[in-house]
Amino acid sequence: MSMSSIDKKVWIYIALAFVFSTLVRFIWIYQFNGVDSFIWNDQFMINTNDGYFWAEGARDILNWNFSEFALSPVKTAGSQLSAFFAWILPFSFETVILYLPVFLSSLIVIPMILIAQSLKRVEIGFVAALLASIAWSYYNRTMVGYFDTDMLNIVFPTFLLWSLILAIKSNEEKYLLFTALEIIAYRWWYPQSYSLEFAFFGLILLYALIFERKNLYMYKLLSIMLFAMMGLPSLVRFVTVITVFIMYRSKKLEVYIYYLLGLAFLLFMLSGGFSPIWAQLKGYVFQDTLAVVGKDLQLHFFSVMQTVREAGKIPFETFANRISGHTITFVLSVIGYVLLVLRHRVMFLGLPLIGLGFLAYVGGLRFTIYAVPVLAFGISYLIFFCSDYLKNSYAKVVFVLTCTAAILYPNILHIIGYKVPTVFSKQEVTVLDKLKSIADREDYVVAWWDYGYPIRYYSDVNTLIDGGKHSGAVNFPVSYMLTNPQLSAAKLARYDVEYTQSKFLMSKNDKDRNRTNIANMTLDNGFNDTNDFLTSLHVKSSLPKKTRDIYFYLPFRMMGILPTISRFSDIDLMNGKTNRRPFMYQTNRFKDSKDILNLSNGVLFNKKTGMLKIGNQEVPVKEFLMTGYDKNKKLIRQRQRIHKNANMYLVFMRSYNTFLVLDESMLNSTYIQLFVFENYDKNLFEPVILDPSAKIFKLKI
Repeated sequence: MSMSSIDKKVWIYIALAFVFSTLVRFIWIYQFNGVDSFIWNDQFMINTNDGYFWAEGARDILNWNFSEFALSPVKTAGSQLSAFFAWILPFSFETVILYLPVFLSSLIVIPMILIAQSLKRVEIGFVAALLASIAWSYYNRTMVGYFDTDMLNIVFPTFLLWSLILAIKSNEEKYLLFTALEIIAYRWWYPQSYSLEFAFFGLILLYALIFERKNLYMYKLLSIMLFAMMGLPSLVRFVTVITVFIMYRSKKLEVYIYYLLGLAFLLFMLSGGFSPIWAQLKGYVFQDTLAVVGKDLQLHFFSVMQTVREAGKIPFETFANRISGHTITFVLSVIGYVLLVLRHRVMFLGLPLIGLGFLAYVGGLRFTIYAVPVLAFGISYLIFFCSDYLKNSYAKVVFVLTCTAAILYPNILHIIGYKVPTVFSKQEVTVLDKLKSIADREDYVVAWWDYGYPIRYYSDVNTLIDGGKHSGAVNFPVSYMLTNPQLSAAKLARYDVEYTQSKFLMSKNDKDRNRTNIANMTLDNGFNDTNDFLTSLHVKSSLPKKTRDIYFYLPFRMMGILPTISRFSDIDLMNGKTNRRPFMYQTNRFKDSKDILNLSNGVLFNKKTGMLKIGNQEVPVKEFLMTGYDKNKKLIRQRQRIHKNANMYLVFMRSYNTFLVLDESMLNSTYIQLFVFENYDKNLFEPVILDPSAKIFKLKI
């Protein structure tokens, strides 16, 4: 059967928008063509840390490598779908994970144009699709190399919006099935979709109660949505939805539709209800600085959400730009959306996406991506609404083209300037690749959570924390290891690894399994105060039996976040109060004159007096230390005593063109001693890889 002219037009629009979306994303490839430090295994590396999580799972699926206690996400949709594409496509694995976001994210143009077709204004969908596919926040999280769930996180709810619109407009039974299957697929892909699904359900319920209380179809839609939303395994929900749909088709349940709706709501509540929604709100909106964990030993931990940029509040201009590309476009988009809803009432179903997007204004910039497609409809509708007042057809075309170019321009300008580097450089990956040949798969690497996923991917080892496992309770020990002296750091590393491993063997109801590691260490050593346990690490004491090797991964790039890392362990776990407040300042922007070394940001060092001025405060410097590599790549260290009883140190890392200002506490930290000075306790550590970009030491105890 040949397609009608309108169907052909729709597919042409979809094809053009899809090609536009993909081509724009190739700008990044063009810009970095020939940059060797971004390439590994003859392909560009990805540019998001979380991408290595899904890549690790996909790699292990393809290699059929399933470790019982590993954190590899082999059971997740992101890894499974990626492994499938890598298996069927004739490209390298690195090529698949690099380009998959480009093509999957561009699928958003399909539901957008189909929604516009249902409104009988397909051209509105085309312009909206062009904007939505490359809008700031959507592009940022779906660009080439941004291998993350975001490549389908907006595509699925936009398809859901399309099926709900068609369901209300047509009352056709097939859209009951489409809606339910989209919910199941969305949850399979992104388990956090729960709150958005419920928002759509609530809006449909409100619409039914206000406008169509006597329409049985609406109650069928509500019930099948609830069955699809239950907190049960995907297969169970799929079978339930198919069964209910078949019964609806046979008209056998229409008499009992209200009872079925009640049953669906009951099962929904019994299988989870509002719990996942509240958990997400608590995490992103009602953020706590401290988390109190435990029953028999209550400990206070620093909350990671306070340091995650995407969960922080953002200015209005940033908020507007990320959604529409420009503040003016954003304001006009809101106006256009209101007009669109007045003209096509069913478009009010876009409110859950707008609402979640607007949550970004208080809950963090990551949410702006959700408002992009619906507000793109708003500005597109406004353009055509205004063009309808022009009588001359030529003038209409010129007006639409000009306006379309105007709304796309700031977004394309942003894309050209958005030169995101790869997560790691080629040299850093070379270090991790060497570690892979040294360490066993069951060994652990101590590093900050930012690097957890890439380390596991390139070195095929275990980590204590990563981008998904980084609560205050698990961050505390690692922070302590990196920012405290070597003896206590080494001993805590052995404790944390062995306690982490032992938990895998415990039953789910074991009380030790439900405590934090640091709480178990405290109680097992006969202490009721964690401070006493931590103090005991500074002297000779017994350690857990060694079952595997531990490596400390210390990259140069970690230095920039070391003050933030220290915050997680600079806390009295018993009362939540700050302990040490160590000081560290790093800069590569400095000006050296005869008497004054200007370290920027109001930090000055007087060479004659040996005094350091930090803002309005002036403090003496105890020592000036300098490091640098000789022609044989051996680290040379020099030091000069200035003020005997001072507490501040000035360090010049000549090979990095970097100055450090440190207090004694930070100077003696494991990271600074091992990475900056390669000054390691030979009873505790041995060097494995000493590369300027990253250094790896093996724990000997």
